[in-house]
Amino acid sequence: MTVLTSRGLNRATLARQYLLERSAATVTDTVAHLCGLQAQEPQEPFVGLWSRMREFTPDRLDDALTRRQVVRTHLMRRTLHLVTAADALHWRPRHDTMLRRRVLGTYRRELAGIDLDELTAAGLAVMADGRPRTMVELVSALEGRGPQPPRRVLGELLVAALIPMAQLPPRGLWRRTAGVRNLPLAMWLGRSGTSLAPPAGDDADAVGRDLVRRYLAAYGPAATADIRAWSGLAGLPGAVKALRGELVGFRDERGRELLDLPDAPRPDADTPAPVRFLPAFDNAILGYHDRSRIIDDAHLGLSVAGRRVVLVDGRVAATWVTEGERVGVTPLRTLSAQEKRLVRQEAGLLAEFLGRPPGDGPQQGAGNSGGFRRANPS
Repeated sequence: MTVLTSRGLNRATLARQYLLERSAATVTDTVAHLCGLQAQEPQEPFVGLWSRMREFTPDRLDDALTRRQVVRTHLMRRTLHLVTAADALHWRPRHDTMLRRRVLGTYRRELAGIDLDELTAAGLAVMADGRPRTMVELVSALEGRGPQPPRRVLGELLVAALIPMAQLPPRGLWRRTAGVRNLPLAMWLGRSGTSLAPPAGDDADAVGRDLVRRYLAAYGPAATADIRAWSGLAGLPGAVKALRGELVGFRDERGRELLDLPDAPRPDADTPAPVRFLPAFDNAILGYHDRSRIIDDAHLGLSVAGRRVVLVDGRVAATWVTEGERVGVTPLRTLSAQEKRLVRQEAGLLAEFLGRPPGDGPQQGAGNSGGFRRANPS
């Protein structure tokens, strides 16, 4: 079986994540290819798309959100994701059990004795009037209906697990600060009723197979542990087994079996990789169990802590922050003079992007608003 080096896996990830070459696809098609973008920080997907798309402007994502082509909802790993409307409707029923288990696992004591079916029905009845509600408003409307766990716990159970919800604009629009207002996903996306169910004749394994194929297209080659880490779903081995005849196999340098789609891009390990700035909680890092293809073990804590990072030669080599109108960069290793020049150039372009008003056109040329805050010793 062919062995893929860490550098080879890195280049495959960059290619599929549109980080080797920016995509000319639409926002909706890009979000679909990426299987969504993690979006608990409302402004971060704009940077994620800017780093992956040619001539991306914030109004394109704003339009996709307001036209309901993409939606913010709890999905993979019980985290907020920005996904296409089609994927939200298709994938959410497959995630229901995982979402419930994760909330119940977090608040097992507080939720002891709660009838989840009764609570779901009560919550759906409240939301049936079509009025968007905050979590506090939804919980307040349920007061007096049976045992009451702490309000925060009850609200999280309802909006993150029991009722498939969409977080509505203006939440998540460019440079907009807005609280979370929820509406049942089916209602927001024009489906009848307030609940979601798989289409008649569909089966969970069909959705599972779709998830595996889509994951490999955007993240492969990958191990089954990586698929589980990305999705949060423990029930996909059956889907993987059913697909084995369609897939090709490799090994990594540690001997792990990796699966992939036969015709997916696997660039040469020596393919040059451009500098790219990633937002907080980017799935190019978090979408794997083994993240060594893109980040050193010593820096793993940065990704889960929500630090924004810079890829140099395809790997996490610095962190970045905004400092007024500048983008400040803190290296994690010694950068060469050429690497510093390329980082400054990309930081300047990012600073121009972040400073633009809504609806402004794509930037031209290389900006000069990027700077290094300090260099860590190697």
